[in-house]
This record gives sequence, C-alpha cells and structure tokens, in this order.
Amino acid sequence: MSTAVKSYAAVDLGASSGRVMVGRVGPGSLELTEAHRFPNRPVRMPEGLRWDVLGLYAGVLDGLRAAGAVDSVGVDSWAVDYGLLDADGALLGNPVHYRDSRTDGVAEKVWAAVPPEELYAATGLQYAPFNTLYQLTAARGSAQLAHAEGLLLIPDLLAYWLTGERGTELTNASTTQLIDPRTRDWAHGVAERLGIDLGMFAPLRRPGDPAGVLRPEVLEETGLAGPVPVTAVCSHDTASAVAAVPADGERFAYICTGTWSLAGLELDGPVLTEESRAANFTNELGLDGTVRYLRNIMGLWLLQECLRAWGEPDLGALLLDAAEVPALRSVVDAGDAAFLAPGRMPERIAGACRDSGQPVPATRAEVTRCILDSLALAHRRAVEDAQRLAGRSADVVHIVGGGTRNALLCQLTADACGLPVVSGPTEAAALGNVLVQARAHGMVGDLAGMRRLLTRTQPLTRYEPRGGTRPWQAALARLARG
Repeated sequence: MSTAVKSYAAVDLGASSGRVMVGRVGPGSLELTEAHRFPNRPVRMPEGLRWDVLGLYAGVLDGLRAAGAVDSVGVDSWAVDYGLLDADGALLGNPVHYRDSRTDGVAEKVWAAVPPEELYAATGLQYAPFNTLYQLTAARGSAQLAHAEGLLLIPDLLAYWLTGERGTELTNASTTQLIDPRTRDWAHGVAERLGIDLGMFAPLRRPGDPAGVLRPEVLEETGLAGPVPVTAVCSHDTASAVAAVPADGERFAYICTGTWSLAGLELDGPVLTEESRAANFTNELGLDGTVRYLRNIMGLWLLQECLRAWGEPDLGALLLDAAEVPALRSVVDAGDAAFLAPGRMPERIAGACRDSGQPVPATRAEVTRCILDSLALAHRRAVEDAQRLAGRSADVVHIVGGGTRNALLCQLTADACGLPVVSGPTEAAALGNVLVQARAHGMVGDLAGMRRLLTRTQPLTRYEPRGGTRPWQAALARLARG
C-alpha cells in the first residue's frame, strides 16, 4: 500500500445539484474539500421534462479546472436516466428526466409481456415507474430511439465525453431493471421478451476498472497535465454512499438521505421472494459483490418542494419551529407516487391529510413537522421490513448524505426505529467515489478497511431513541387505515 498522499476528483451529480470534490488520501488520512458546486436545473421543454446535460458537463469541466492536479477522476450520479447516441457517437437530444410523464401507464404494457412476479424474480428490482426498462418501453417507436446506435447511463455519458471511451458501470446498470442480481450480468430473457436491444449498451465495467484517460481537449479546457486516468467507481450515487457507510460489522441498516431516502440493508445476495416483491424492496448491486436491499422513499424532495413554493425561507428557523409542533399530529405516506411530480407540494400534503381524516397542517412549521414525521415513519417501516424479509437483524441505523444536516429528522428516525442512529458523513457519495479510486490505485484496502478509515477521519453524530416506539406503531396503523 502506498505511503504517499494522492488526490482524487469525485464528480458527484445529484438530482438538484452537482459538485466536484477533491479527496486527499494517505496512510490513515482522508480529507475532502469542495472544488466547485453548480446547480442541476431540469428544463421543461415542449416535448417534456429534460436534463440540461450540457450545462452539467460544463460544470464538471469548471470543477476539474478548480480541482487542480489530481491522480484520477471518478463520476457518479443519480440512476435510471440515459442519453442516446447516433452512429457517430453524438448525443441525440437532451436526456429525458425520470419525473417526465412519458412512463404513465407503461407498466401495464410491460407486465403484459413479462408479469411483475416474473420480472422481479429475474431482476430483483422494485417497481418504480421511471426505471430504465419502462423508459425504453415508453420510447419505443420514437424517432430518437429509431436512430440510436448506443445508450449510456448519465455517469457513463459524462465519462465518455471526458475520455472518448464507452462503458456501462455495473452498480448503476443494476437500477435499469435489466440486470440479473445473481449473475451480475444482463437479464437477456427479460430484454428479449420486451424487445429491448441490449447491444445498445456499452460493455459492463466494475467499480475500480480503468475507464480511459482525459482527452487532450479536456486537458486543455481544464488546464490539467496529462495523463489523468478516469476510474470507474460505484457510479450510482447511492452505491457510492453505501460504500461510505462507516459501519463496523454487518448488523447495521442504512438510510441514504437527500432528494430520496434509500433505506435498507447490505446483503451478500439478493432476496427474490414474492413477499419481498409485494413489499416493494429492490436488490441493487454494490461494491465487492454486495447487494443493496432497500426501499425507495420520496425523501426530502417533499420538503424541498415546499421550500420552493414558500420562496426559500430560512430552513434552520423553520426546523426549530417544527420541533415545537406536537409529534405525529398528521402523517402522510412518504412513498406515495402522488408526491412524485413537482409543484404545489404544501397543498398536496394538506389535501392528503384532509382526505385521510387527520388534522390539516395550517402553518409552514406544521407542514414541515408532518413531512419529517412521515419520513421517520417511512424509515421505520423500511428498516423493520428489510430485517424481516432478509432474516438479518440490525443494531444501529446509519444515516448518510444531505439529510445528516437535519438533526430533527435524524432524532425522529432514532425515535421511530427504536435504534441508535449514527449520522454522517454528509458527503457520503463523494467519499465513496474517492475511496474506490484510491483503492484501485493501492491507497486503501478492502471495504472494511475503507469503513474503518471513514470512522477514524469523518465527524459522526449519535442519536439515541427517546420515548418508546408505541406512538410510531400507532401512527403506522392510522396511516394504514387511511
């Protein structure tokens, strides 16, 4: 293992912002600094909701310029979305946003060809209307797909523009609903029955694989001196974040919080039972042959949309006010697809409470407390269900990601789950990205060693549960009746 300190650029793209972080890794040391942060603003076009992927790429180049000399670059992003390439490798239009309405009603078409229970048994992925499989089915017959010769998931597309080399990183590919989690290869039978051409995808890569070097034009644009290798990381941001969970041993649950909450367990193999499918759990692939057994929850998207509707008030003051609101006065199903689309979120939450016969939150603090109680309740349900379905117990819940800044949510999650919560690191996806690069270059050891380094070097906060779980169980029962 190397004794020198090396620097790694982590391109980490979330659904609302992107950032280029620089991680410096040495023997027993790990430091992360932000080089550049930029917004990720989807654009509503006449044809639907689209990503401004060229703006994102410009932000990446600006970030690499600000990062300075680095020993490697890795790219991670959100999942399921993709760009189509023509025969010359040029992008065919802006990638469609997963919140676009084009997949409305598409699931029934898919299930007519591959019933949902067969689809789950083959891919282990929970139903989500925006999974790549449904997007490709919705795109069938479109001019873009007809002219496409290649398909790259978002982080692979950016890596292609940086290097000129194509690949499909496995942890992100596992979110397409086209990967068999047992073989860790394409689910050829599913794709064939749905008429999806897997030949459009580039060859699979694993985390740690080389992904090319920065093109001369990129070096000139960023001022970097080559060669600068690009390393495949866990390119699904959640996979990177789970790799950066500072856990000791196997008896832990995790919640990756941000726009989404991803709550579950890290397992050695998938859980493909019919009970697991009915509970809407997903089996996505992680580092070193692990499976991320988790449930997608709407997450802080609910609060982000309310803040946008309210004109971006001071969040700290709002959380202080929310902490004074009586607990569990009103709750909603944080996983309800009714909250998926943007717009009018406070009114939609109030309407859901009204329809279920609960007190309607009337102030911003009451709406905020309703959201946070509802998220904590969803976290409890996911952690309980994951343990039951996988036959694995957890002694602690690790919260990583942007939600670690929300102390009230962390405490409420500990209260709801009846388990201690360890909060941190906040920039888990970027840290996981950095550590996979560092490991590929001999700077750190195995996954357990990565996690020991995180525990020693990153600030963590522990929340103990308060007040017993009986009120939370009663709230769950009330929500089920509603």
